[in-house]
Amino acid sequence: MIIMIAAVAENNALGKNNELVWHLPNDFKRFKSLTSGHHIIMGRKTFESFPKPLPNRTHIIITRQKEYQAEGCIIVDSIEKALEICPKNEDSYIIGGGEIYNLGMPYADKIDITRVHQEFEADAYFPEIDPKEWQLILSEFNEKDEKHLYDYTFQTLIRK
Repeated sequence: MIIMIAAVAENNALGKNNELVWHLPNDFKRFKSLTSGHHIIMGRKTFESFPKPLPNRTHIIITRQKEYQAEGCIIVDSIEKALEICPKNEDSYIIGGGEIYNLGMPYADKIDITRVHQEFEADAYFPEIDPKEWQLILSEFNEKDEKHLYDYTFQTLIRK
């Protein structure tokens, strides 16, 4: 199954200057728990926003840079090539950024969203989720607290 996973603001903002504009520790824990042991597909800029490759995951990086290299990672030049590499009988995750989510949307079977209940100024956005194509099957609201500055909801959608 191809799954898109993201933390997304009310206005579909993802981040600015290649960084998240919020800090939600429970979202990081959920991301780690869902993606560990799987292939993760991302754009070059998303990969470069990490201090180092994420442990226990196979990184597939999409870039137009012909000579791009990243130790221990698979480099491809299209979403189609990235998806071909993923095991067909396992979950694989598209983890961003905005351009890669747009390219991946037609291929996704499922979307795991952390909806941050706030609007942010951003330069990367998640694509619109068409309610005619997607069905919400899980919604778990979380109130802000001392570690989370914003209310947020974990949501899972599947393609109809």
